[in-house]
Amino acid sequence: MKKISKVIIKFFRAIFRFFDKWLITPITKLFVGIFDFFGNNGSGIEKVLVNRQSLLIISLLFALITFYAIDQKHVTLISNSAEVLYNQKVKANYNEVLYVVEGIPETVDVTFVGRRWDVYLAKQYPMDGVTLDLTGYTPGSYAVNFKYQQAVSSVEYKIDPSTVNIRIYDKISVMKELSSEIIHKDNLDTKLNIDSVVLDRDSVTVKGATHQLEKVAIVKAIIDIDKISNVKVGTTTLSNVPLIAYDSEGNKLDIEIVPEKVTATIKITSPSKEVPIRLIAKGETNGVAIKSLYSPTTSVIVYGNSDAVNGIEYLPVNVDVNGVKEDKNYTINLTKPTGIREISVKTINVELKVDTIVSRDIEAIPVETINIGEGYKVQAIGQQNRTVTVIVNGSKDVIDSLDASSIKAYIDLSGLGVGEHSVEVKVVGEDSKVTYTSRVKEIKVKISQK
Repeated sequence: MKKISKVIIKFFRAIFRFFDKWLITPITKLFVGIFDFFGNNGSGIEKVLVNRQSLLIISLLFALITFYAIDQKHVTLISNSAEVLYNQKVKANYNEVLYVVEGIPETVDVTFVGRRWDVYLAKQYPMDGVTLDLTGYTPGSYAVNFKYQQAVSSVEYKIDPSTVNIRIYDKISVMKELSSEIIHKDNLDTKLNIDSVVLDRDSVTVKGATHQLEKVAIVKAIIDIDKISNVKVGTTTLSNVPLIAYDSEGNKLDIEIVPEKVTATIKITSPSKEVPIRLIAKGETNGVAIKSLYSPTTSVIVYGNSDAVNGIEYLPVNVDVNGVKEDKNYTINLTKPTGIREISVKTINVELKVDTIVSRDIEAIPVETINIGEGYKVQAIGQQNRTVTVIVNGSKDVIDSLDASSIKAYIDLSGLGVGEHSVEVKVVGEDSKVTYTSRVKEIKVKISQK
């Protein structure tokens, strides 16, 4: 109450200083000036000022002016007022160890009703805020009233909503395996790679109602690369890694996880390898053969995860030759294969030379069978040990160097079941500057159960 008394005294002192400075003193100076002016210039005004009826009228006018000025300044401290405090946080009191409560809103609106001064004080001295007392409640459904405590008893308050429907559940605990997820990985230096992540625990406890725990599909430790300072090759430790629970569709779940955070040990490496470039012609030329594809860049260094780097034997570079009919130079942007984060060069120059088309037959190319369905066997109709002759078209220098070992003929039995079928013969070769065609277009086969 001492604090409230001090505030009241300060308030009224401020009001007095305001009236003294802006109303009483200016009016007094005005009247003094008037007296000084008319004191030497006539007695008419003096007669007016000494007349009781005239002074009464002047006083009444002054009072009206003063009242109007005060009213315009909204110094109406005794009139009723209503003020709304929006988004007041709700504090629920219940046994959080034993129970889970659903239906509690995060905030509500509180309206104060009373005299202006009282409402003002109530806004300045809130107590414990809005509470929802669930002490002693057991599992079940309830309609519960909010409560609000504040210092000024003369002020009424209304809470919107005044009542909330809640449901209380028993809290249970289950163990869940813990995995990790790395975010902002693209911000890592492209020559670096996260080799492994080891968490300080394999599992965590999730707590909640039975229907809440049934939704938990996975719990992940979210490792933010941006949280690691001075990232470099070696091992680093990241503490206070947050945990998030997800459902089967990848949606985040608001559920209690114990512990809330873990520590992760991250191994950073820089796997790299020098691999040759392989130029591959793509498309059909306009009546010419490709004599050569040449680049002064014959190899590059690739960086990425260990599996990708170890598994790459060469870097394929596609050269678009569609419609080409004369020599041509290219500048080609290199494409990073899956798992490769960086290539030592971004672009290469390629020189294409054309020549006259010549043809050559390469005989006795065996026909392979691929994609035979499980439980089936296949037999060529009319001939055992089926082979075909392949027509190769290209520059003379190129096709003269070809042999049968660089050519593959096959038939694809994907989707075919028991019975007789005519299947297209397909031919591929190692040299992309050459076109390959089988003289036998189709092979008849018989598919049967094993």
